[in-house]
Amino acid sequence: MKVIHLNCGCMCPVGGALYDGFSKGIRAHLACHCLLIETENSGLVLVDTGFGTEDMRAPGSRLATFFRVMNNIQRKPSLTALSQILALGYQASDVRHIVLTHLDFDHAGGLTDFPQAQIHLMQREIDTSRQRDSWLARSRYRPGQWSGVSGWTGYHASGEKWFGFDAVTGLKGLPPEILLIPLPGHTQGHAGIAVQTDSGWLLHGGDAWFYQRELEHPRHCTPGLRFYQWFMAADNDVRRVNQQRLRELARHHSAEISLFCSHDFRELERMIAGGSPPDQNR
Repeated sequence: MKVIHLNCGCMCPVGGALYDGFSKGIRAHLACHCLLIETENSGLVLVDTGFGTEDMRAPGSRLATFFRVMNNIQRKPSLTALSQILALGYQASDVRHIVLTHLDFDHAGGLTDFPQAQIHLMQREIDTSRQRDSWLARSRYRPGQWSGVSGWTGYHASGEKWFGFDAVTGLKGLPPEILLIPLPGHTQGHAGIAVQTDSGWLLHGGDAWFYQRELEHPRHCTPGLRFYQWFMAADNDVRRVNQQRLRELARHHSAEISLFCSHDFRELERMIAGGSPPDQNR
């Protein structure tokens, strides 16, 4: 399998380095890190979608005003997964599967761009997104992003293990090298996506953490992202427990697994350049 790292959205909240750790000006730069996986028999597999074409065309009808303003979401159609996949010479129909870490607006906005794809995620995330029983849930889960989308498959952890974590194996129609790793906390049904490649494992951690240096120590996070994680978490206690487990995973298995999250822009740049996140033990 070939794995391509994509940036499928740009958010520039006010705060600069207090958010992203590197920007010199007042605006920060946060990515939407997605994966495009070229498989031998399952077509293209997209891990998360970032923002979609309709999010760029009419953000007011698809995205909550609060998050559109707070995150200063940039309208860049060229960053959509669809635009980048077309530029690679593929068609939307070549994307046969989408595997989601969760259904937040900045992770699932491109679902309607790939109406023929099968969608895979934790069943608990599907159930939670349907309830939308609080202001935060109504703002983060945007049903307009899923309008008319079919082919959903929800999964439950089945007792399989991956480096000590619960895992969902045998995703319907997908190669066995792609796994769902339940990592609740940010949302109740949040999951990481593990992908086995010829050079080792990748773990797309979604929003289980927001800043690469958090895998060294919880205090090694920028103030802006530390607040945002707390604010967005469905269960902060569970989130912190899973984050600590991920630190241990990175500490003991960094030679076998490359871990990365969704929104660290510099980390995404390294992965696109063919590098790995820095060794968390240094």
